[in-house]
Amino acid sequence: MPTYGTNNSAGLTERSGVIQFLHDQRGNIMPMAAIGMIAMAGMVGGGVDISRGYMVQNRLQNACDSGVLAGRRAVAENGYNTAAATQAENYFYTNFDQAIEGSNSTTFVTTATENDNRIDGLATTKLDTAVMSLFGFDEIDISVDCTASMSVGNSDVVMVLDTTGSMGSNLGGQTRLRALQDAMKGFYDTVKTASAGSNARIRYGFVPYSSSVNVGGILNDLDSSYLADTTRIQSKEAVYEEVEVQVADGWEDPTYYQETSTGEVTGSDWTEFSGPHRFRFICRRSQPNNTSWVNSGSTTTSTETQINGNGQRVVTTTVTQNQTRSSYQCVRTGRRQWYVQVRTETRPSYTSDIEISDPRYITTTTTEFDRYVYKPVDFDTSDYKTFSSVSTVTGPDGSNESSTWEGCIEERQTVASSTFSWNSLTGLNPSSAFDLDVDMAPTSDPATQWKPMWPEMIYYRTSDSSGRYYTRNSESNWGFSARSYCPQAARTLGEMDESDFDAYADSLSAEGFTYHDLGMIWGARIGSPTGIFRDNVTEDPANGGSVARHIIFMTDGAMVPNYGIQSSYGLEYHDQRVTDNGYSNHASRHTARFLAVCEQAKAKGLRVWVIAFASSLTSDLVECSSDDSSFLAANASQLNAAFQEIAKDVGELRVVQ
Repeated sequence: MPTYGTNNSAGLTERSGVIQFLHDQRGNIMPMAAIGMIAMAGMVGGGVDISRGYMVQNRLQNACDSGVLAGRRAVAENGYNTAAATQAENYFYTNFDQAIEGSNSTTFVTTATENDNRIDGLATTKLDTAVMSLFGFDEIDISVDCTASMSVGNSDVVMVLDTTGSMGSNLGGQTRLRALQDAMKGFYDTVKTASAGSNARIRYGFVPYSSSVNVGGILNDLDSSYLADTTRIQSKEAVYEEVEVQVADGWEDPTYYQETSTGEVTGSDWTEFSGPHRFRFICRRSQPNNTSWVNSGSTTTSTETQINGNGQRVVTTTVTQNQTRSSYQCVRTGRRQWYVQVRTETRPSYTSDIEISDPRYITTTTTEFDRYVYKPVDFDTSDYKTFSSVSTVTGPDGSNESSTWEGCIEERQTVASSTFSWNSLTGLNPSSAFDLDVDMAPTSDPATQWKPMWPEMIYYRTSDSSGRYYTRNSESNWGFSARSYCPQAARTLGEMDESDFDAYADSLSAEGFTYHDLGMIWGARIGSPTGIFRDNVTEDPANGGSVARHIIFMTDGAMVPNYGIQSSYGLEYHDQRVTDNGYSNHASRHTARFLAVCEQAKAKGLRVWVIAFASSLTSDLVECSSDDSSFLAANASQLNAAFQEIAKDVGELRVVQ
């Protein structure tokens, strides 16, 4: 309600002509009637000015509300600063023009409380009276107050994030991906601030996407039977040939011969035998000859079998006998003093009996790896889909190699159509495009199940060894490994603390091509209250309140599928799950799928926000979004602003007084 005051510039203490006339007791009907008319005019005029006051008060209140709403919306990382206050004032004065309202001395003052989450405003003005000024009342003082705050209800937010290769490019001194990560964190902070002190439940889900989506983990956690036990992949298969080979089958009769040899001689210390002798020749005449070698002690026997360089078996039996003898020498030990010295020497003596046998061969037939043929191959995925290491005959020369699933999937049955549609009455058309039905649960029919995407197995076929030309042939002797990309694992809805949220944002990486339909399919599937994750989605919050559901879809580019890579639709050139011939109208057909899924998401009560970052906000993206829910962000600052705008809507920014 306005507060009214009066200002009587003329004062009420003077005896005006009207008052003097009232005190005149002389009878005069005409003057008395005139006085009555004046009194009646005063009553009517007062009503007119009071009515004007109420209208101005309403306009002042609306302007005050608009101002604090604008001020609270302008609160960013720097809090309620001068820029935010100026924004509030601009909105106020845009909505209240004192010249039009016939007022003056208008003021609007705002203050921030509750850590800048609440903005309080006070607006005042003076209304010039139209009639009551005749009676000395020139102005009416009017004042209103207003408050805007952000207080979050229960909200589920699924972020569908383009993490394709272009997100790794630089924009304004940082990568686009880094700008996205910073904007995500700012979004979390804004919603966290708004929900502080409340019992609101805020949950986040994530679907990073490129040319595939990493949903294997959440599907396994939900029901492993949703993943098929076999899958057909454009791959390669080992080819073996039968060959005749010579195989060893024992040994021929041996031939024998014997070898003898001796080993190293060792000796004891030299001792004096005779002397001294004056001259050397006398010493030498006195020096005895070395004795003959004689056996000493028992023998030892050893046998060794080897295959020599000619493939022959050589069996060597060696007898070792130690032998000793006495050895003499002449040594001068002083001037003209020669002595004969003696010592005992020892050596091993070897006698080897050798048998040499030639190998005996027989001819047999066996299979040997010949080459790979490139073709569609059925693989058992029953172990692979559990994230176990699996061995396959796909290595060099037919060897085994091991691989472990990263979690990305190939989509279930679809239809290669140019048009798709969905509405709440007739559902999906064509209905056999199971991949686009975000609610349908898989059955025992493999057509309804998802398949693990197996990057190590994917090969495209070519017409020659150069690899430059694809071939339509179902089999080829030439093929090459196709590129495959798998983004960060998706997450179903759950409450997150700030460190967990930030860690997930920082885990995102940029690679792959752009398939908007894949991101939206799984964003809608994770957020749908009637789909396979409904137990998670419809879990009642502890506060018993309702839940607002949102999808934030962010991309930095147009649809860019690639028919020569492995995507969640296989290798399109060979599989032709989307196009009629493997490449024509590839992007437009994915776009048709994308828009059909957008309609499903909105019909299931999810508000779809779309942000086009450093790219065009195409008509397809606008069509996908809910009303008034699309943004164009040319740079990192605008991307952050877009996320902030969405956060403020999720945070239910409103006037509370």
